[in-house]
Amino acid sequence: MIRCRRIACSDLKHGLLVAFSRGKPPTHSRSGAPAAPPLSRSHASAATPAPGPHAGDKPRLRAIDLAQKVQREAKAPPPPPASAAAEEPSRQQKRVTELKRLSLQLQGVHPNVLAKHLHRGVLYQDHDVVVINKPLGVPVRDDSGATSISSVLPVLSKMMDGLKIRSDSQLFPCLKLEKETTGAFLLARSEKVVEHILHLHRNNQVERKYWVVTVGVPVPAEGVIDIPVIERQVPGPRPHFKMALSPVYRMNDSGDGVTKVRAHRQAHPAATRYRVLDSSNGCSLVELQPLTGEKHQMRVHMALALTCPILGDHKYSHSNKLAPQKLPDRVLVRLGLEQSKIRHLPLHVHARHLALPGASGADISVSCALPKYFLQTLNRLQLTLPDGKD
Repeated sequence: MIRCRRIACSDLKHGLLVAFSRGKPPTHSRSGAPAAPPLSRSHASAATPAPGPHAGDKPRLRAIDLAQKVQREAKAPPPPPASAAAEEPSRQQKRVTELKRLSLQLQGVHPNVLAKHLHRGVLYQDHDVVVINKPLGVPVRDDSGATSISSVLPVLSKMMDGLKIRSDSQLFPCLKLEKETTGAFLLARSEKVVEHILHLHRNNQVERKYWVVTVGVPVPAEGVIDIPVIERQVPGPRPHFKMALSPVYRMNDSGDGVTKVRAHRQAHPAATRYRVLDSSNGCSLVELQPLTGEKHQMRVHMALALTCPILGDHKYSHSNKLAPQKLPDRVLVRLGLEQSKIRHLPLHVHARHLALPGASGADISVSCALPKYFLQTLNRLQLTLPDGKD
């Protein structure tokens, strides 16, 4: 009897498993015929259909598998939400691209539109000179026919005289300012004044100070870079010309001193005074004062002499090729930019201060506020301005 009970229990247990696997209880016929007896283990295995390749066949999910899946999902951390930091690169990149587009549009606008913009940005004027706030991306001179500052000076001079029809006033650019540089730009009202200002400049009586953002911290924090520069051709898939250093000193053979060498005939003397105003997150706010007026001397001195290239300087960030500037990962994170789109990042050079002796005896001293994109970069890099500035 004991043996019979074990068989019955075994059959009953197996029948329940078959019923649960089929997902529905056993049904009875309408005539009230009794249900079929529970299948034996061999019959149950034979009656269970094997999974076939048909589209309707689905693998059966066991209860233990379902329980383990629920436990894993409960222990797994929830997916991180789309934070503002993740969305920030796209928004910042959009602003940089928009800035590039606006600067290009400003070069193609009607001369009257650019003249009105410059008229609203006049920083100083007297009978001899005018100081304007030069916008980003607008060249001083352009021989290709694009709108430049020189091409709109006749319209600007009439605007400053109240749009008089018989106005004989003129404006002439005095000192150089690069296309990607913003800030104070000096204009003269006559050619005689131009010659006077150039004479003052040759005698170091015109003081110009620039604020730049550098990738890296200059060491020491203050000094003078006195290294001649020379223009050389860079070979490669895209041959181009760029300025380079032409030092007159080199390390001696023992490595414990320097030896003066003969200067290159085509090299030009170049000297730049610099001073670090603040540094944070691997970048610095630096004040530059060029003591000479050679082409790109500040950019070359910062990139090649101090190995701290100016932010957005895609020309001199690489000495042997022409490619977008490569920024450290932490700088990209702070700026909210992607390295693949860094070519749209503008050059961060601003003509901050201009001072020179006036023709009437009083000195002229003009400071120009930083543009909006420059201030946004300082905020993102956590660089603070000197006390009482902007």
